[in-house]
Amino acid sequence: MGNYLHSLRRRRHKRLSDQYTQTSGDQRVAVIGLGRFGSSLANELMRRGWDVLGIDTDARLVQKWSDALTHSAVADCTDPEALKQLGVNEFTSAVVGIGTDIEASILVTSNLLEAEVPNIWAKAISRQHGQILERLGAHHVVLPEHEMGERVAHLVTGRMLDFIEFDDGYALVKTVAPDIVTGVPLGQSLVRSRYGVTVVGIKRAGEDFTHATADTVVEKSDVIIVIGKTPAVEAFAELA
Repeated sequence: MGNYLHSLRRRRHKRLSDQYTQTSGDQRVAVIGLGRFGSSLANELMRRGWDVLGIDTDARLVQKWSDALTHSAVADCTDPEALKQLGVNEFTSAVVGIGTDIEASILVTSNLLEAEVPNIWAKAISRQHGQILERLGAHHVVLPEHEMGERVAHLVTGRMLDFIEFDDGYALVKTVAPDIVTGVPLGQSLVRSRYGVTVVGIKRAGEDFTHATADTVVEKSDVIIVIGKTPAVEAFAELA
């Protein structure tokens, strides 16, 4: 599972880079499936100033979110004609938020691909589901339950306050500063050469986060942001 998620993140990053110029100028997105995932995503996009078309087969869900979204519609997007009538084929971004009905998720993703929507995000509820969506050609596959589970596992089993993993096995960790970096400038603590990590931010009680430099002196109980290879930041956080 870990290797699959890592490779998925790498492919996702490459596709996002390749398509950035296509999507950066378009502030419209169709969100298909207004369950917990889809509605949360749609509301956040609205908060960020995007125009959102929310679509679901459940009229009650569409009615619930109709006032919060730019547009909403009751439609079955497993029918390609429904997508055409709603003009989704003219959008540059679409999100398939359908999770529990895997067949519908696959059909909708396939229809979006046939409509040549250039930037398709699809939610998967399992590794197998994600692999199918990837093979279909979905540009981005999201496994929210698995990725959140992986993140929380790091928080539960370690001394991290937060954990975010990026492509190629890199991670960013928020943790309380261990004694080995306190009392001296970061440049003298040799954190990078000894532990293979870089301290990039620091927060002192009652103050905001600030960038860390070689001259920054970390004090006991400071919260720091550390970045590096995942095993290295995991080991460093355990020193706290």
